[in-house]
Amino acid sequence: MKIQLKEITVNKLFDSFHDDAEEGVFAYGGKLDIRPPYQREFIYKDKQRDAVIDSVRKNFPLNVMYWAVRKDGHFEVIDGQQRTLSICQYVNGDFSINGLAFHNLKDDQQQQILDYKLMVYFCSGTDSEKLDWFRTINIAGEEHTDQELRNAVYAGPWTADAKRYFSKTGCAAQGLASDYMRGSPIRQEYLETAIEWRSEGKIEEYMSKHQHDKNATPLWQYFQKVIGWVEATFPEYRREMKGVQWGVLYNQFKDHEFDTDKLEKQVAKLMKDDDVEQKSGIYPYVLDGDERHLNIRAFSDNMRREAYERQKGVCVKCKKKFQFDEMEGDHIKPWHEGGKTNAANCQMLCKEDNRRKSGK
Repeated sequence: MKIQLKEITVNKLFDSFHDDAEEGVFAYGGKLDIRPPYQREFIYKDKQRDAVIDSVRKNFPLNVMYWAVRKDGHFEVIDGQQRTLSICQYVNGDFSINGLAFHNLKDDQQQQILDYKLMVYFCSGTDSEKLDWFRTINIAGEEHTDQELRNAVYAGPWTADAKRYFSKTGCAAQGLASDYMRGSPIRQEYLETAIEWRSEGKIEEYMSKHQHDKNATPLWQYFQKVIGWVEATFPEYRREMKGVQWGVLYNQFKDHEFDTDKLEKQVAKLMKDDDVEQKSGIYPYVLDGDERHLNIRAFSDNMRREAYERQKGVCVKCKKKFQFDEMEGDHIKPWHEGGKTNAANCQMLCKEDNRRKSGK
């Protein structure tokens, strides 16, 4: 990897600045690709963006930036995209600070900004060296998410097309599934979740396999099927549905036939059950019956102490005596049979017997 440090004025950086949602973002005479496939969308908040311009106006130094030198003689921003966009968009008149846009400044103030010198490392090397460098240097500032780094490693036509569906504010995936998804499209959380569901957790393997595919249409079609299945299986929407691992449930139960009315009655009943502490877990529970999804309310220390004293420290299963901290509270009448988490329904079992019972 060859690295060369150069000074670039804002005026040269801004030359031929072009920002288009479809065509991309370019500057430096059209030779600098500010948003190559592995870069994130613009995520700076107003205060961060304004702080960049304030530093420039005061001639304070900004952190050094990194550009990759491509084989065609053009460049890609490896590190410094947010700062680069902040500067170019301000000079372009896209936003103002304290009511003053760039064109509102006096001539000498404008010239001071245009003459400001940015320190840029020009990095030449192979694609793998470039991406390794990208991963190494992006450890400060707005830390990259795991999926943003995966987008870098597996950059290609598939990633670019997948981001069109999953990675922009107002993207198709957000419009379809915002009621069911957590996270932010621009931080790649929608894309990460979709791939995780489709690959059953093998995200890197899936992206490696499809890296050079011409488009990501199959992933988008799969995602649509997941959300369609959710809406058909649970037509009554509740806010607790947001963030459920729907793709995992779809993969497991998509071929099952369910009585949606019966499911709705189960869900409604469980929503009113005070013992169910993880309400979002109701949805996987009514499908697979695993109580661990529900995080059933545990017996309080007072309830367990009352049962322990009542039993005189003797486990009701093995009939042996134990210390209080060697025993655990257990439902006499199982919760799924209508037993409540209260003192009257609490018994103490030794840890071994309780584990054995829970494993049945």
